[in-house]
Order: sequence, then C-alpha cells, then structure tokens
Amino acid sequence: MQSHHYISSAVLDIEVIHDLLKTGKKLALSDESRLNIEKSRRYLDNKIKESDTPVYGINTGFGALCNVKITSEKLTELQENLVRSHACGTGDLVSKPVVKLMLLLKIQSLSYGNSGVALQTVERLIDFYNEDILPVVYEQGSLGASGDLAPLAHLALPLIGDGEVYFEDKVITGKELLDMKGWEPVKLQSKEGLALLNGTQFMSAHAVYALLKAYKLSFMADLIGAISIDAFDCNLSPFDELVHMVRPHRGQIKTAERIRTFLEGSEIAQTEKENVQDPYSFRCIPQVHGASKDTLSFVRKTVKTEINSVTDNPNIFIEADKIISGGNFHGQPLALGLDYLAIALSELANISERRTFQLVSGLRGLPNFLVENPGLNSGFMIPQYTAASIVSQNKQLSSPASIDSIVSSNGQEDHVSMGANSATKLLKVVENLNTVLAIELFNASQAIHFREPAKTSGKLNEVLEAFRKTVPVLTEDRTMAPYIKKAKEFIENFEVEDFAD
Repeated sequence: MQSHHYISSAVLDIEVIHDLLKTGKKLALSDESRLNIEKSRRYLDNKIKESDTPVYGINTGFGALCNVKITSEKLTELQENLVRSHACGTGDLVSKPVVKLMLLLKIQSLSYGNSGVALQTVERLIDFYNEDILPVVYEQGSLGASGDLAPLAHLALPLIGDGEVYFEDKVITGKELLDMKGWEPVKLQSKEGLALLNGTQFMSAHAVYALLKAYKLSFMADLIGAISIDAFDCNLSPFDELVHMVRPHRGQIKTAERIRTFLEGSEIAQTEKENVQDPYSFRCIPQVHGASKDTLSFVRKTVKTEINSVTDNPNIFIEADKIISGGNFHGQPLALGLDYLAIALSELANISERRTFQLVSGLRGLPNFLVENPGLNSGFMIPQYTAASIVSQNKQLSSPASIDSIVSSNGQEDHVSMGANSATKLLKVVENLNTVLAIELFNASQAIHFREPAKTSGKLNEVLEAFRKTVPVLTEDRTMAPYIKKAKEFIENFEVEDFAD
C-alpha cells in the first residue's frame, strides 16, 4: 500500500480524505505542485522588483488599510504583523481531527500556484501534518469572509515561532516546538501571511468532518429505523420499489432499497398485520431520510468544489500576467450548505425521536415504556425525554447563521457569510444526532425482545447480538445514562464505508 498521499491537481474528495485519515498516510508534494508553487513565487518576486505599483496585500496594508503603501524592506514585518494581529480567536478549542483537516486543506489550496507562497512555507505545513504537530485553534473569531482570518492566524502562528501546538500529547509554545525540532522560524515573504490567513479552510475542514460523520449517521438512521420497523410490527408495503419509482427522488429510492435489504428474511415482517397503516415516522422513512440524503449529496458537491479551489486573495495568474484582487475567500457557498446540512441532520434526529416515542407508548402489543411490571418500573419513559430535549436543541441550532451579516473593517468588509458559525453549530447537531439515534437503538433493541420468539432478519439480528453484548435487554429499572453512553459508542465504533450518493 502506498505510504504517501501526493498533493496534486487530482480531485480531492471525502472518500480520499477518509482513506487518508484511516490509513495515516503522510503527505508529500507532487512534482507538479512543487513546480507550480516555485513558478508562482518567482513570478511574484520579479513583479515586486520590476514595479513599485501598489498591489493589495503584497505591498499595502490590509482590509480598510489597503491604500497604505509599504516599503520593500518592511514586507516580512508586514506579513508577520498580519499573522499576529489577526490571531484573535476565543471560545472552545477546535478538535485535533478538524485542525489536521485544516492543515491538509490549506496545503491543497496553496499547491495550485495561484497564491505566491514560498515552497519552504508549504513544506513546513506538511511537516506539521506528517508529525502530528497541530496548532491550537479557537472556535470563535471568524466571520466566514475575508477568509477564516482568526482561526487561520492561529494555524499559521507556529510557523513563525509563536502561538501554541499540540505535540506528543502536550501543549507547547511555537518557540518551544522550533527549539525542540531544531527548526528556524519561517521568514514570511511578501503576500505569504495573507495567503495563509485568507481562505475558507476553517469552514471547509468542519464541513468535511461533518460530512464524513453525516454519511455514517445517515446509514445508521436507516439501519436503526429498520430495527424499529420490526420492533413496532410495521407493514413493509410502503417500502415496495413501485411506490418510489413513481416519485423517483434519488435519496428516497436508495433509502427504501436499504430498508428492504436490511429486513430481508425477517419473520416479524412476514407475519400478517392487524394494522393497515403505520405512523409516518415509520411509513415515511424513505421520504424523510431520503430528503436528507439528497441534501448530503448537494452539500458534498459544494464542499468538493471548495476544497479543490484557491480561496486566498489576491490570486496570481502567470499565463495572463495578472495579479487580481477578488473575493474567493467569501464563505457564502459553504455557509448556505452547512446550514442546509444542519437542517437535514436535525430532521433525521426529529423522526428518530418520534419512532422512540411510538415504541414506548404501549401500542402494538408492546408493554408501556418497554418494561415488565410498568408502574413499579418506569422503564424507558425518560430516555425519550432526553431525546426530545436534544431534538429541541437541534431545532434551535438549525436556525441559519448564513442569513446574518455584520459590517466589519471600517465598512470595507460590508457583507460576510457567518459560515464559521454555521460550521461550529453543525458539529453540535452531528453529535446530537448520534445521541438521538443511540437512544432509538436502545429502545428498539428492548422492544424487539418482546416480539420473540419471532425473529427479525439475519442482518439485523447480527447487529442486535453485537449491541446487546454491551447494552443488554433490561428486565427492571437501572441507571440509564451509562447504557445511552454505550449505545453512542456502539454507533461511533460501527464500521460504515458507504459514501455513495
């Protein structure tokens, strides 16, 4: 197996990133990327020598100070001042996996030769990635336009011997890191600080992380929903292919197909039903889960475009002999997509909680709250409360951040995406969905116990047997929180490799 992933113009997708993270491959620059970076830097150096014309961010101030000309001998100081002054992050710390994705995506974006950075700078970022040197980055501070300035400043600080990093399970200063490794601080040249800070890598790293989790949770929602279908003794007719071919949304068709596959051979499903119709939370799983799948597909396309793009500013175009100041750092495409994904995942949690509610309601021959001797035992009464509380929070978190904008930088940056807030709250929705599905699985496992001796399908029975090794069927009241935690861990550890749209 190849031990390195070569940074190149080849398309980076979430499947490639998943493999990268899973296998622990190191990064290296392809010859193509190395050549593009070096050509771009030479071009920029020659331009500065040939002309005294002010070019934004190269020999001028930044933001509202864009009209202030900077002399050539001050260009390194200008770039380092930029990094230090913009490191204004606060709030919770960004998780290590997301920081590692930020490094990967920043390296990818700089590799195309439109940013003018020095080869040494990109190679140092690769050293950070390969040696698990992860800068300490804070969640709050980005407006999602002008790039993710504050978080990316914290990502860049250790390059110049400032800031903090996680290294070998400790937090050390950037200076301590350089001393320990015997490295010289990177001496930022013209435009390099701006290239490091401009860009959407904070938002896009969160997006990639959320998508990887979301594809898995979408699969788990179908799997757990199928267990609940048998647990509630539902009809399988609503999942017939004919129903979905006359309303052929792609996600709907895929969901129905999955449900049929999961329940194939189920004795419970094959028994004659007394109920002609089932509640929507069961009957409409293909329509609801499917719509969330279609949202996943849309957001994935947006993210795929973003992580294979140049998002700093200004951009260098050697063939056209132009340095153009534009707005590719604006996070609006991501902001809208991340808000949309939060809504879609909230709906998966919403319908999951409704299935849990039905399972504990004493219907379809199931005992009240799924316990023997209800009254003496409260059984599964309160896990549904917990799920309801989390679903309510998801509704609050699904209020779009992207509809807001606050003027900054003395009016120069007069419309921003707020996509960073979309990104951070999305991760909370992802975590909440994992918990709600864990509660449904806990309930469904208990409920299907009361269908015995009839059995569910072989595939689902295999899942339940594995689940019950850590979360058993309960015969009397127990402290529930540890079982919910174990159910969450079961979902987190469940292997899913399905990233197909």
